[in-house]
Amino acid sequence: MPINHEKLANWNIPEVEQRLTRRDTMLYALGVGLAADPCDLAQLKFVYEEKLEALPTMAIILGYPGPWHAHPDTGITRSHVVHGEQGFTLHRPLPVEGTVVGKTRVTGVVDKGQDKGALVMTACEVRDKASGELICTLTSTTFCRADGGFGGPSGPVKPAHPIPETPPHKVCDLATLPQAALIYRLSGDYNPLHADPAYAQKAGFRMPILHGRCTFSVAGHAILKTCCGYDPARFKGMEGRFSSPVYPGETIRTEMWQDGNVVSFRATVPARGVTVLNNGRAEIC
Repeated sequence: MPINHEKLANWNIPEVEQRLTRRDTMLYALGVGLAADPCDLAQLKFVYEEKLEALPTMAIILGYPGPWHAHPDTGITRSHVVHGEQGFTLHRPLPVEGTVVGKTRVTGVVDKGQDKGALVMTACEVRDKASGELICTLTSTTFCRADGGFGGPSGPVKPAHPIPETPPHKVCDLATLPQAALIYRLSGDYNPLHADPAYAQKAGFRMPILHGRCTFSVAGHAILKTCCGYDPARFKGMEGRFSSPVYPGETIRTEMWQDGNVVSFRATVPARGVTVLNNGRAEIC
């Protein structure tokens, strides 16, 4: 069944209540690759209960509605869905534990054309359940590779953040573990594309790929380390476009250009010569 634009644009994504524990906060950081050196005290604070702090990028797993697009009435082919874009803005420091409520809504559906796929854009507000205070705002674009040509609108699409043509000011290489996707999925994204070899091959990949959110978070780690001295209070928000998958075990290189409070960035896998995250923009203080 093809996408019905009006139905999908008005899809009611149920509100998500999430109980966040200190264990969840530590597991997320481990899934991203923190504490590869267990004696690095700057990283240890994100994975050890003593003076525990949350990684800023943990915002993207809060209030996560799961694979709502897998419902057959959406018209989306789940096996051919990949993450197109991700972003977040922090309105206050992230809690390391507590109960949060996330409400996600569809903000746009774009038909790229027959054999070119479709884009589904969403936004999510995450609030503290007890106080109702807004914690963070999340944005995401899903690329539905098999679902273009349904007769929907061809825009609008947010323009890409430009990357300078000059050499980067800073570069940070971070290795991922071969089992990184299997750890990261325990933070709530159980798409079999990241665990099941047969499912991944059906989708056109030689093996399970790393979650786009994990790639995004590794780049966020690089920015936190290189531009913020591992101080999460200095990290205010981040967005970027996914351009190629990462295979677990690969090293991700993040190139950064800093202009005041704005860090432009892109991430590559040097071993394959591919850009995996592009048009990135982070805001720091």
